[in-house]
Amino acid sequence: MTKTLDKVVWKEFKVKQIFSKIEKCKCGNVGNLEDGLIPYVGATNRNNGTIRYINAPEKFITKGNCIVFICDGQGSVGYSIYKTEDFVGSTTLKVGRNKFLNYYNAQFIIGALDKNRCIYSYGYKRTEARLKNETIYLPVNQKSEPDYKFMEEYIKERETRLKNQYKEYTKPLIQNLQKVVNEKRKWNDFFIEEIAIINSGRDIYERERIAGDIPYITSTAQNNGIGYLVSNNNETIEANCLSVNRNGSVGYCFYHPYSALYSNDCRKLRLKNNSKYVGLFISNVITAQKSKYGYGYKMGTGRLKRQKIMLPVNSKGEPDYQYMEDYMKYLEQKKILKYLDYIK
Repeated sequence: MTKTLDKVVWKEFKVKQIFSKIEKCKCGNVGNLEDGLIPYVGATNRNNGTIRYINAPEKFITKGNCIVFICDGQGSVGYSIYKTEDFVGSTTLKVGRNKFLNYYNAQFIIGALDKNRCIYSYGYKRTEARLKNETIYLPVNQKSEPDYKFMEEYIKERETRLKNQYKEYTKPLIQNLQKVVNEKRKWNDFFIEEIAIINSGRDIYERERIAGDIPYITSTAQNNGIGYLVSNNNETIEANCLSVNRNGSVGYCFYHPYSALYSNDCRKLRLKNNSKYVGLFISNVITAQKSKYGYGYKMGTGRLKRQKIMLPVNSKGEPDYQYMEDYMKYLEQKKILKYLDYIK
């Protein structure tokens, strides 16, 4: 049976009536904590609040299955997010718990909370008192209590509908792409400097880094090459580029569709064809040669320019960028369909 919002009774609640307890998060500074596997959540509305992954003492960890309220931060104050997993939270956050809370009804509640975002600004913060007195409208059951079962079923129903719509849209698309990628192609070798402009990065030393939400690309093989999130700026900032590690995890190559800063431990490649899918294709081709480099054979700009990679070519002997794009789209769609079948 289709769940509709116009056939339920709604009631006004205060946030303090919905959440039995409002907690404070516990970590004011993570600058000296090592990278790890625990999400560090801060005052950002991106990536479900996650700024980086760290190792942290148990005393800093906040248990998951909660709604996180962003109480400060320019452009982010007033947002709410749901965290399934345990995390470390900035002291600019507060957390609400409810024994009925789960992933699905939390999405409904967040949608209702988001209507309050407009009342906050950088100069009008979400203090605990203001948060507790925020008004939220929710559907109620016969006892005039929040109808958490309805909220859960409503979100599940819409999630299923969107998945099915996407699968129907994708079927003919993936069939056409499969025909293309199965066609035989000639391949040829190219110097990297023939297909990309190569630039050096610029180091932002630890003492200079200011925490923020701009990816700073270093020489790590983890997190798509992102070593830190900063609010610094310099001339290396650019989107739709590749990075190739010349130190550390030498030879790894990543595509960055977002604006990022690049350290001198990597080289920034601006492809002559800057399609996302072409970037993903070529980044994998470059990474496949990482084993040729090592501590005694480092990658410099000169070597990178004259490194040869094999690429599919068209009838003119030029890189077949359309084929590369279609090939990566095909792989992407296959993965998405496989994931949708798995979570079904």
